[in-house]
Amino acid sequence: MQEHDLSWVRTEMALAQPAPAGERGPYAWVRKNLIATPSDTILTIIGIAIVAWILPQVINWAFINAQWSGPDRTVCATVAQGGVRPDGWTGACWAFVNAKFGQLMFGTYPIEERWRPILVVILFVALLVPMLIPRMPRKGLNAILLFVALPVVSFFLLVGGVLGLPHVETTRWGGLLVTLSLSFVGIVVSLPLGVILALGRRSKMPIVKMLTVVFIETVRGIPLITVLFFASVMLPLFLPPGVTFDKYLRALIGFSLFAAAYMAEVVRGGLQAIPKGQYEGADSLGLGYWQKMGLIVLPQALKLVIPGIVNTFIGMLKDTSLVLIISMFDLLGVVKQNFADPNWATPQTPKSGLIFVAFIFWLLCFGMSRYSMYTERRLDTGYKR
Repeated sequence: MQEHDLSWVRTEMALAQPAPAGERGPYAWVRKNLIATPSDTILTIIGIAIVAWILPQVINWAFINAQWSGPDRTVCATVAQGGVRPDGWTGACWAFVNAKFGQLMFGTYPIEERWRPILVVILFVALLVPMLIPRMPRKGLNAILLFVALPVVSFFLLVGGVLGLPHVETTRWGGLLVTLSLSFVGIVVSLPLGVILALGRRSKMPIVKMLTVVFIETVRGIPLITVLFFASVMLPLFLPPGVTFDKYLRALIGFSLFAAAYMAEVVRGGLQAIPKGQYEGADSLGLGYWQKMGLIVLPQALKLVIPGIVNTFIGMLKDTSLVLIISMFDLLGVVKQNFADPNWATPQTPKSGLIFVAFIFWLLCFGMSRYSMYTERRLDTGYKR
C-alpha cells in the first residue's frame, strides 16, 4: 500500500522545455492589437491603406511644398482664386504663422516689454517641472511657490505699474498668453473650490447643502458664454456708480466659478465611491471632520477621479477660446483676427493658421492626458516602480 502511494514520485529531473512565446515587444503588441482576429486584420489593412493614401498628401502640403518665410502674401498667393501657381505649389503658408508669431504668443503686448511674459513662462516651467517629478524634494514649498507666489508675481510682472515697470493694460494681452493664464488660474482656483463645493453638497447642514446645490445646478445649467457675457457686460450694471474692475479679471472669475461647478460634481463622484467603512474607521479613531476628510477620504477620492479631473482641465483649456465673445483675443481669436489682414489674404492662410492653433491645443491637451495616465499608474496600489 505504501509503495502504491509513492509510485507517482519523480525520480529524475524533468527535461528543459522551450521558453514560452514572448508577450512583450513590438511583435507581441502587433499580434495582440492589430492582427488578433481575422476582422482585426482586415480593419488593420484598411487603416494602413487609408493612412498610405492620406499621409503623403499631408506631408507634401505641410512640409515639402510649404512656404516657410516671406514678407507678405505674394509668397503664398495663387495665380487666381482657386487656381495654382505655375510651379504647381499648393503647400501650407507657414510664412503667415512666422510673420504673426509674436501676436500669436502675446497679442498686442508692447514688443519692448515682451521680456516680461517670457520671464513669467521661464518661472512657470522652472516651478512646474520639479512639481511633476515625484522624487523631487520639498513638494510643499514647490506647491506654495507655483500656486500662490507665481500668480502674484506674474500679475505684477505682466500688468506693471510697480518697480518702474510700465503699465500694460489687459486689453493688450492676447494669444497664447491669455490662453495659458486663463487656464492656469482656472485650474488653480477650480480644484480647491470644487472640493469645497463637493463637501458642501454632501454636508448634513441644510443651509450649506442648499447653497452649494443652488450654485452648482445654476452654473451647470447655463452655457459658459452666458457666464462670460454676464461677468463682462451685466455685472458692471449691478455695481455702485464709479465702481468697476478689469474686464480680464471679470472673465477670470466667471471662468473659474464655471469650472469649479463642474469640478465639484467630479469630486463628489469620488467621494461617493469611497466605502462607508472608511468613514466609520476614521470616526472610530476619533478624527474630526476635517481630519477625516483630509487624511482618509479625500486622498482616496481624488485618486479615483483623476481622469475626470484632467478631463475638466482639458475642457477648461479649450473653452478659453470663448472669451472672444467679450472681445478678448486668445490664441484662436488672434489667428482669426489676422485672417482679415490684406497683406496675407490667400486661400492657404486660414488652413495654415487654424492647423497651427490646433497643433498647439493638441500638444497641451495630450501632455496633460499622458501625465494623468502616468499619475494613475504611479498611485495605483498594485503598481511597482
